[in-house]
Amino acid sequence: MTFADPILLAVGLIMAAVLGWAAFVAARRRAATLASAGVAAAGRRRGRLRGVWLTIAGIAVLAIAVAGPAVTVPDTHASGTVILALDASGSMSATDVPPSRLSAAKKAAQAFIEAQPASVSIGVIAFEASGLEAAIPSANHATALAAIGRLSAGGGTSLGAAILASLSAITHRAVAIGPNGSAPSIGFWPSATIVLFSDGGAGGTDSGSGGSAGGAGSSSGTDTAAAAAVAQKAGVHIDTVGVGTIAGTTVDADGYHLFTALDESTLRSISQATGGTYHPASDASELDGIASSINLRLTVTNQPLPLAGAFIALAIALLAAGAVLTVARTGRVV
Repeated sequence: MTFADPILLAVGLIMAAVLGWAAFVAARRRAATLASAGVAAAGRRRGRLRGVWLTIAGIAVLAIAVAGPAVTVPDTHASGTVILALDASGSMSATDVPPSRLSAAKKAAQAFIEAQPASVSIGVIAFEASGLEAAIPSANHATALAAIGRLSAGGGTSLGAAILASLSAITHRAVAIGPNGSAPSIGFWPSATIVLFSDGGAGGTDSGSGGSAGGAGSSSGTDTAAAAAVAQKAGVHIDTVGVGTIAGTTVDADGYHLFTALDESTLRSISQATGGTYHPASDASELDGIASSINLRLTVTNQPLPLAGAFIALAIALLAAGAVLTVARTGRVV
């Protein structure tokens, strides 16, 4: 327990102690006087003393109340920053997850946003060959919903660039891999989470085709493992959502029919490297459950809980009880 004004507490308790000592001395003197006069009034005297002691106790409790007592209690609430990174590459137009991978991912992402409290800031990164910030992190979730609604498929995939763009949105500064591939120091962001919706990708090319989908607009991109290392170093978890099927399908890109399939291994490696979780979503029903399956890390803070009101109520009760008992026993308030 802490006190806003310890000096008031000390003064109040000293006053209560002085009153208690004075009451004790007066009681002994009165008892001695009555004894010398041969008067026996022990029962009445005890009743009166109970009232006095209750009154003094009320004063002591009141002294505690005016000193501003408070205790700290843990206040657990969901707060922090969430970046929804959505793969908008050409392979996301595949229809193995109806009506299309991107449409299903957009619906799941919007449901996720609607399930979050206002204390969570949400941003959106759309990525093709490189990350593109569609909405900066904000408590205004309507902005993120609108940004997701505008997305359309086209281009290649760079998961590494998407991760770095997401980290840039979290830190509000440009994040890039060092010239020698080293992970830059961007601070520690334990309450930030990246939720990445994609059909996967390795080496900066589109997923599942061993590079064959690169004809749809692939990019050498940024090394995914290096980007994940930056997130891990900063304490940012990446939860990956695999949108697509392992069996795969074909998509039309620039007049070519290209095969694309879900690359789970890449998405799993990203989540595992950063302490996140991989969520398979090979059909619409699994995507519908994403909002409840992704658990944000909670921020626990200590909040002061004032106790002055409770002590005042106790002091009033003690003072009232002391007054009532004194009046009942002696016919006088004091």
